[in-house]
Amino acid sequence: MFWPFLAQTQASVPATPEWGAPVAAVMILFNLAGLALVRFAVPIPAQGQGPAPQPVAFGFSLPQILAGASIGHVLGTGAILGLANVGAL
Repeated sequence: MFWPFLAQTQASVPATPEWGAPVAAVMILFNLAGLALVRFAVPIPAQGQGPAPQPVAFGFSLPQILAGASIGHVLGTGAILGLANVGAL
């Protein structure tokens, strides 16, 4: 049902870069930036709002790690595609 539509749009989709060291470096950089952002953006629950999440790694709680990695992947994907489109990657 959607095959003709997909076949038409496939020709207009730009090629994405192969996974390699430059792509990995950009993704790691943006994941670290996402974790740094989450460190200050996600508050620790106050007393009386339920149990506080326990730190899992490097002082981050599990919700902070998941949120930081998620926003890091979203930003990293956009940066990788943008850099690939301008030819810098």
